[in-house]
Amino acid sequence: MESMSDRPQIVVGITGASGAAYATRLVECLAAADVDTHVIISPHGRQLLWDELRLKDPSPQVLAPKRPERVHLYPHQDVGCRLASGSFQTAGMVVCPCSSNTLAEIAGGMASNLITRAAHVHLKESRRLIVAPREMPVSRIELENQLRLSTAGAIICPASPGFYMLPKRVGDLVDFVVGKLLDLLSVPHRLNTRWAESPAAPPDGSVGVAMEDSSRA
Repeated sequence: MESMSDRPQIVVGITGASGAAYATRLVECLAAADVDTHVIISPHGRQLLWDELRLKDPSPQVLAPKRPERVHLYPHQDVGCRLASGSFQTAGMVVCPCSSNTLAEIAGGMASNLITRAAHVHLKESRRLIVAPREMPVSRIELENQLRLSTAGAIICPASPGFYMLPKRVGDLVDFVVGKLLDLLSVPHRLNTRWAESPAAPPDGSVGVAMEDSSRA
């Protein structure tokens, strides 16, 4: 029988701010990729899931209906569970979305709940920690917290979707961000997120006009 240790283990923390669609799509894609996904949802994260997606009970069956057996939920305050120990081997952790408050707690060395504790475990064990802030604009304090985390080894991946893939719907923008997070975790996916070729040539003369205008700036 296949054991849990035979598959990649990824921790996902879901906090407040905004961006519930990023979180649920990420969990869904991780489970679909046969990754054991260990999900921690903060109280504000649960409120977010309700406010933005009307998810009252974010169970494994709701978060990953096609592969619920790959999703494992943990209480936000259970700092005594296995995710709080460096002995539990993981391939990385993502906090998505990452509120400014959670980012500040991680950057400040606080571990008052399972999300921040698990994040510190990943830092001390030199494992991949990715935080996906969405709030904007940001203050100098928030920028300094991001720099502090980056210096400590975390990856700051703002939930800032690109438009060069010519998105047709909101889901395309969500997939762009989720695809980037999956790439950072080295998890294979088929989301349309990667630049493959040069854009179509602009109309004749437009490049020259743009260059001429920029030279006058």
